Amino acid sequence: MISYDSSSERKMQEERAERPLLSFVIPCYRSEQSIEQVVARIIETVRKDGRYDYEIICVNDCSPDNTISVLQRLADENKLITVVDLMRNFGQHAALMAGFGFVNGDVVVCLDDDGQTPPEEMFKLIDKLNEGFDLVSARYPVKKESLFRRAGSWTASRMGEIMEGKPKNIEMNSYFAVRRIVVDEIVKYPNPYPNVQGLILRATRKISDVEINHHERLNGSSGYTLRKLVGLWMNCFTSFSEKPLRLSSILGFISALAGFVFGIIVIVRKIMHPDIILGYSSIMAVMLIMFGIVLLMLGLLGEYIGRMFICINRAPQYVIRSVRNEHKREDIQFEADAKARN
Repeated sequence: MISYDSSSERKMQEERAERPLLSFVIPCYRSEQSIEQVVARIIETVRKDGRYDYEIICVNDCSPDNTISVLQRLADENKLITVVDLMRNFGQHAALMAGFGFVNGDVVVCLDDDGQTPPEEMFKLIDKLNEGFDLVSARYPVKKESLFRRAGSWTASRMGEIMEGKPKNIEMNSYFAVRRIVVDEIVKYPNPYPNVQGLILRATRKISDVEINHHERLNGSSGYTLRKLVGLWMNCFTSFSEKPLRLSSILGFISALAGFVFGIIVIVRKIMHPDIILGYSSIMAVMLIMFGIVLLMLGLLGEYIGRMFICINRAPQYVIRSVRNEHKREDIQFEADAKARN
């Protein structure tokens, strides 16, 4: 009888040791009413599938509501949930980078805290990833967002294509599954203003997407204001591409060429028609256009220099106040075995 129990226990451990581990990273902001349901749906979906073990890393991005208390209670109830509390609001991409520092899984799945990215469809991403891709993102046939947010997402997607080389036929959204080898590479980026999409595209181009249903928010509204969206766009502009600087050179060359041609035309017309009165309004218009382009390019150059200055001064990408349930992979194995026995 003892031998049978020992053999069964050993067999269960061997089967569990063969299971790959999924790491879920969730940036949390104003989600005290939704995050508990999202976590419960993740756990239920993984257990129902039965092929994987799991860990969940929730990053509280200094949420002004009671999100951190809810997360800490969930962590106390389930040791497979890690809670990372940031000291101030660093933004969604910095929160993801903070969560990536604690993952142990073979596959990392990132999703939102508001219920719009349904955990029940996670295996569409994961199974597609197993076909040989390094990243698989959700593609939404219909987005349940405001017109303002859809316009912001469209702009960010087009900028990703132009600035970062994102394939035009692939969507990259906040709901995605990525291999651990890619995460290990992007966490090497130490500077402020991270852009996860840009970092992923630096590491790999073996990406794909699958259709996922986009749901209504469980409660509240998006935390992305116009100011935050503009900041995200500027990260895309200045952190991962030199194309804006090349554009300034092209615009400068075109402006100089146009000015030279216009000058020749004015001289020729004056020679051919001495009675023509030179127009000050046209000169002022041209000057305003030229000076506008110059100031725009100087501002863009200043943005680059300013970010370089901040990086040289080693501004933190994020600052962690506390971590609850930090563990290694073997700790997850132990907790998973304990839950299986219970």
